[in-house]
Amino acid sequence: MSARGCRAMMAGGALAASLLLAACGGGGSAGSGKGPDLGSGPAKAGTVKAGALKGTTLTFVSYGGIYQDGQTKAAITPFANESGAKILQDGPTDNAKVKAQVTAGNVTWDVIDTTNIFAAQQCGKLFLPLDTSIVDTSKIPDGHMTDKCSIPAMSYGMILVYNTKKYGANPPASWADFFDTQKFPGKRGLEGSAGEIDPGILEGALLADGVAPDSMYPIDVNRALKKLSTIRKDLVFWSTGAQSQQFLESGQVDMELLWSGRAYSAVKNGAPYKPIWDQWMPEADAIAVPKGAKNPKAAFALLNYYLGADQQAKLTELTSYSPVNVDAKPTLDDLAKSFLTTTPERQKDMFKVDNTWWANNHDAMVTAYTNWLNG
Repeated sequence: MSARGCRAMMAGGALAASLLLAACGGGGSAGSGKGPDLGSGPAKAGTVKAGALKGTTLTFVSYGGIYQDGQTKAAITPFANESGAKILQDGPTDNAKVKAQVTAGNVTWDVIDTTNIFAAQQCGKLFLPLDTSIVDTSKIPDGHMTDKCSIPAMSYGMILVYNTKKYGANPPASWADFFDTQKFPGKRGLEGSAGEIDPGILEGALLADGVAPDSMYPIDVNRALKKLSTIRKDLVFWSTGAQSQQFLESGQVDMELLWSGRAYSAVKNGAPYKPIWDQWMPEADAIAVPKGAKNPKAAFALLNYYLGADQQAKLTELTSYSPVNVDAKPTLDDLAKSFLTTTPERQKDMFKVDNTWWANNHDAMVTAYTNWLNG
């Protein structure tokens, strides 16, 4: 997914440009060589050696709003308290700024929340390979590590939803139904930002057109866009997460493809919609350390802490995003539980997006989709 401040549940502006946090506490992690003493023994997700980073300053960058607030409360502030580090915050993430900093050799961002596609694209170029002596990835759910330079920040998905009042006892249940405007008349909501496209839009069109899941890649973009053209007059395009949610809350669309966090928020606010989980498309943000970061070991220590079960549980409770630690046990109501994307049931239902293919072909897909939107 492309860098922007309004995604899934990411509402609101960026946090204050800087936030100073310092104290000390307990924990333990691994690390060796130059840099801070992070302790001995193997890394353990969710821990950091008490006071190990006193005198160290790190800048954490994310997308602002509810999302970055949740990250701060769940992981960033506790990490500062335990490690003794000073944490400055900035946002929203801007991939062009990441590239400019690394290219100029003047890197001021240390830990960056970005898209998993961008992280995979730039692994070894703009981002450092993970130091696995410091970052424990053993508790990350299967299939959520998309490259060797980043960890997943959380998990969500692109899902179809439908208006329960509109379609009654025989609702749509598949991608084919989303494209069947005779059997299921009504407006459809879809992402329509020039210069951007999420994995899921083209795959959904091809699934509806009869392409087998194991024959999806490489994506036949011309065929996908031709299929989208068959329902173009019924499409209403959204350009931000907030707008996609508003489409549901106002009843402007009868079906919509949108981020699961935004769908959850709309339903929580009373919108009469239900998700179609069959062949939903998994998505995730990623957290990485840029090349040229002044203290990469300290930055990796923050990544390791972020992955803790307690931190991930709290992040889910604060944002509704699914945790990326298999031991996390968030306390949620039934509605929030029903929108989790990392449960065994949801993992069984999902269509497996080829993030490596997308990393290699993202720019070409963006160009093709933008041309179609403008056509």
